[in-house]
Amino acid sequence: MTSSDAAFEQLLTDARQWASQDPDPATSAALIELAGLASGGDAGAAQELGDSFNGTLQFGTAGLRAALGPGPNRMNRVVVRRAAAGLAAFLAESVAATAPGTRPRAVVGFDARYNSDIFAQETAAIFTAAGIETFLMPAALPTPLLAYAVRSLDCDGGVMVTASHNPPQDNGYKVYLGRHAVSESGRGSQIVAPYDAEIAAKIEGVGALDSIELAENGWTVLPTSVAAEYEAAMAGLVDREHFPARDLKIVLTPMHGVGGETAVSVLNAAGFADVTLVAEQAEPDPDFPTVAFPNPEEPGALDLALAAAADSDADIVLANDPDADRAAVAALDPATGSWRMLRGDEVGALLGAHVVARMAAGAGDEPQTGVFANSIVSSRLLSRIAAAAGYAHEETLTGFKWISRVPGLTYGYEEALGYCVAPDLVRDKDGISAAVLIAELAATAKAEGKTIFDTLDDLYLVHGLHASDQLSIRVADLGLLDAMMNRLRVNPPEAFGGSAVEVSTDLAEGSEALPPTDGLLYLTRDQSRVIIRPSGTEPKLKCYLEVIQAVETAAELPAARQAARTSLDDVLRDVREALGL
Repeated sequence: MTSSDAAFEQLLTDARQWASQDPDPATSAALIELAGLASGGDAGAAQELGDSFNGTLQFGTAGLRAALGPGPNRMNRVVVRRAAAGLAAFLAESVAATAPGTRPRAVVGFDARYNSDIFAQETAAIFTAAGIETFLMPAALPTPLLAYAVRSLDCDGGVMVTASHNPPQDNGYKVYLGRHAVSESGRGSQIVAPYDAEIAAKIEGVGALDSIELAENGWTVLPTSVAAEYEAAMAGLVDREHFPARDLKIVLTPMHGVGGETAVSVLNAAGFADVTLVAEQAEPDPDFPTVAFPNPEEPGALDLALAAAADSDADIVLANDPDADRAAVAALDPATGSWRMLRGDEVGALLGAHVVARMAAGAGDEPQTGVFANSIVSSRLLSRIAAAAGYAHEETLTGFKWISRVPGLTYGYEEALGYCVAPDLVRDKDGISAAVLIAELAATAKAEGKTIFDTLDDLYLVHGLHASDQLSIRVADLGLLDAMMNRLRVNPPEAFGGSAVEVSTDLAEGSEALPPTDGLLYLTRDQSRVIIRPSGTEPKLKCYLEVIQAVETAAELPAARQAARTSLDDVLRDVREALGL
């Protein structure tokens, strides 16, 4: 027998052993069938089986996320039980160390993807058996509601079973930490290092599957009032005194996710009565039948919403991703006469300026303090808006787990459609509270005879026209990402778009402001900026470009827009060349 034959026989043995202990009859049967096909010579089945057992799904700062299916490299009840047991051990140990004698508390939420409810229920059963006072959400609800509950219920931890905007075949396990485990600025935030490694070590230390105890009862299924409390808190964010306009016709899509009912309730309670759901995408559906990829950023994802908006002569389109922690905005662009989705940086700047205006309106004679923040790959426009208003600004690493931890945070965003407008309530990105303030600023603009594009132009006249673009390069082999990054480090580019590179920063070295991360930042003489980094969640190299055009008058804006687009195209060309594409 060759080594490859022996390895294949071991794979079949591992598969049958896994199937015998799998508590889920569906994945157990699927695994037996897959092993049978593989042993019968089916090459596709053999490859799938090999990948399912190719190592163990690793727990990181994003928790767990993978395709559903049997085996240690997939999302299933075995993997989730082990994760829940490890997380329970971590919570018990951290609370015992920081607040001896205190019983740990945790809350568990879930979306409407396949198996989300089962994974959540079993997590609650394992937490309860481990002595944790456990709360389970009453239904499939948005991720921001779970993040809200971690703080409002004063919990030590939270779990959200969701794969956010991933494809239908995926699911995930997102972890939040609360009281006793983290500092106040991080209470209710997603985990960061070193907590991920500590939890992963606890998961690794979990014994045999049958040693994991599941309580039959004892956890608390929260009343539906938890959703009503969140809705009231988010609707209460509006400033009716200083921004009373509510005449706004909204088309909303929850993208087949769990945010529709909650978002409509919040917008209605905030005074926005004219909200129409995109009928084909209104109800939760784990198959996401009308979109190739349930992410508002993906081409075509908003087609149904834009068509509905055009048909009904709406003012604005609001879209949430399936777990409603992100928000997208589209409107009729007067420059082109066509509907278009705004970039995350455009919405981030609009919301930042609106938060500043709200603070100024409500301040009276009292001096206002606060910190505005965005990820390093997001636009520099927010920093200029904050500085002009006298507020501090911080840049963080990519990922909302970093933005949400900024001490004194007033408002934070990342270009990937994530916005935190109420950090005291939800210490994470929240597509529903963001939608409320977007509606408020859009209605205010409409009452003044303007569009949100006019509001954006007003910001450009003060701070310069900031234009951004992205290049994503998907690879089949992760080794190619290292090769491309090494190529740049060995042969650093000297110019982008005809402007000499004046600052070249290897983000892997870290700084006083930022922990180390794999990425390269270039700043040119004309203030063009290029950041290149491997994605933390996908096999992609991501390139973020931004150019700034000075503009003095509104009459100059069309030419400035064209000049910015030309500059971005020139920079894109040079980025491709530097990467050897």
